[in-house]
Amino acid sequence: MAGALTLSGCAGFLVPAGEGEAGPSPSHTASAGVRASTPSPLDTASGPAERPGAPVRPAPAPSATGCPDSGLVVAMGPVEAALGHRAVGLTLTNCGSKPTRVDGYPSVQALDENGDALPVKVNPGSSYFGDDKGPEEVMLAPGKTMRSLLVWVSTPTGGDLIEGDALEIAPAPGLEARTFPLEGSDVRLLDEFNMTGWRTSPPE
Repeated sequence: MAGALTLSGCAGFLVPAGEGEAGPSPSHTASAGVRASTPSPLDTASGPAERPGAPVRPAPAPSATGCPDSGLVVAMGPVEAALGHRAVGLTLTNCGSKPTRVDGYPSVQALDENGDALPVKVNPGSSYFGDDKGPEEVMLAPGKTMRSLLVWVSTPTGGDLIEGDALEIAPAPGLEARTFPLEGSDVRLLDEFNMTGWRTSPPE
C-alpha cells in the first residue's frame, strides 16, 4: 500500500532501498508513494508536520560520522534575485553507504527568533524561477544529489508580511532537519513559499 506524509501542504517519501512500507497519514494537497515489503525504521520517524505556531521538535541527532541516520542531508544555497523575486536552491545528498529511494518534496518550516514555528504556507508549485514537474522517484546512490527550488511568494490576500529569522529544512517530514538563518531584510519578510519536488535536474 502506498502512503502519504503531510508536508506543509505537500507529501513525500524517503525509504532506504529494500526496507519498509511507509504508513498513511493526512495529506493536504499532494502525495507520492513507494512500495516495500518489510517494516522500516522510517515508518515511525515520519509523521505530520508541526501546526503553525507550535514549538519545533528537536531533530534526531546525526551519527558520529556527521551523516544523519537516514543517510540524507539537505543544504541551502545563496539567495538568488530577479525582478523583485527571491529564491534559494535546496540540495539533497545521500551521505550514507547504501542507495535510498527518494520521491517527494522537502519539509520547510519558517522560524521566529526564538526558534518557534511561524504560520507561513509552503506550497508545491511553479514560480518565476522554474516549473514544478512534481517529484521524481529515484534510487539515490551514495554521494549523489537531488535538487529543489524554494521561492518567496507574495499573494494579493496575504495581508501583512511575517518577519522570520530562519528556515528549518529536512529531506521529508520527521527526518533530520537543519536550520538556516535568513540574512537581509528582503528575505526575512515572508508571505508564502512555493517549492518544487526533489529531482535530479534543476527546474527549468
